[in-house]
Amino acid sequence: MINQVYQLVAPRQFEVTYNNEDVKSNKVIIRPLYLSICAADQRYYTGSRDEKVLKKKLPMSLIHEGVGEVVYDSQGIYEIGTKVILVPNTPIEKDDVIAENYLPSSKFRSSGFDGFMQDYVFMDHDRVVEIDESIEDLSTIAYSELVSVSWHAIQRFERKSNANKNSFGIWGDGNLGYITAILLRKLYPNAEISVFGKTDYKLSHFSFVDHIYHIHDVPDDVTFDHGFECVGGKGSQSAVNQIIDIIAPEGTICLLGVSEYPIEVNTRLVLEKGITLSGSSRSGAQDFRDIAEFYKNNPDVVEKLSLLKGSEFEVKTINDAVKAFETDLSTSWGKTVIKWTM
Repeated sequence: MINQVYQLVAPRQFEVTYNNEDVKSNKVIIRPLYLSICAADQRYYTGSRDEKVLKKKLPMSLIHEGVGEVVYDSQGIYEIGTKVILVPNTPIEKDDVIAENYLPSSKFRSSGFDGFMQDYVFMDHDRVVEIDESIEDLSTIAYSELVSVSWHAIQRFERKSNANKNSFGIWGDGNLGYITAILLRKLYPNAEISVFGKTDYKLSHFSFVDHIYHIHDVPDDVTFDHGFECVGGKGSQSAVNQIIDIIAPEGTICLLGVSEYPIEVNTRLVLEKGITLSGSSRSGAQDFRDIAEFYKNNPDVVEKLSLLKGSEFEVKTINDAVKAFETDLSTSWGKTVIKWTM
């Protein structure tokens, strides 16, 4: 069959291309329903990545966050109409020690490998995760990839940290900080959770945590067992060093924020306190399966996540897609969701 793929060919310029796909291949064919725009997509869309990177990766279909509907499965594993979360990470080898999302050989959609802006997406069976029928809000589930990133970081933290888990500090009042706060609140219901940010409007969404602090007005006696850095960008340096200053000895700092440039870290205090720095990136298929089960067992989590949804656009044309990306650039809070009707 001929499949239409909507690729970014240059900054702010989409074009349609056509791929000849084998319907009888060992793939499950998915029709995208809802997609969500990520900051990484925007770096390609606006051309803010290094010119050599853009030249190497474009043309490319964007978006790696989404849900869809099974339209055909030659192996009969999934019924037609089954709603699924799409897993963007695509490993081509298996390692007994290194997780799939850390293998250099793995491909990741919308990062050198066509994303989900297609009429149909041909996926390996282990790259789709069924959504329980009780969950109706598919537009919120569209940004499950970001939830899986936070989930993955917390699972790594659980394996690497000490037994003191009575209090947590989260730096960052944006999307990732909000999701991490929701998950920690549910996974550690008796722990004291503090959020550190700088924008009052964003911080007002964190009503379910114990303490909210402005980063420039933190009391001297504040401390916690472990910290999560969800800031990224230029703010990573000040966030990491503020966490190092405040965290309890032998605590673990989970680094989730992506910075385009190296940052300076107060290693003297890291050594003095015996702090563990734990980095994590992306997620794997098991993380998606875990959060799908988590949604099923905790419907209130989906409700809290829905507050993160910002604008929603129905995209019928390439011009609609451009409008969605342009609006997302000026969005101050939440995730921009696309209802995909191309």
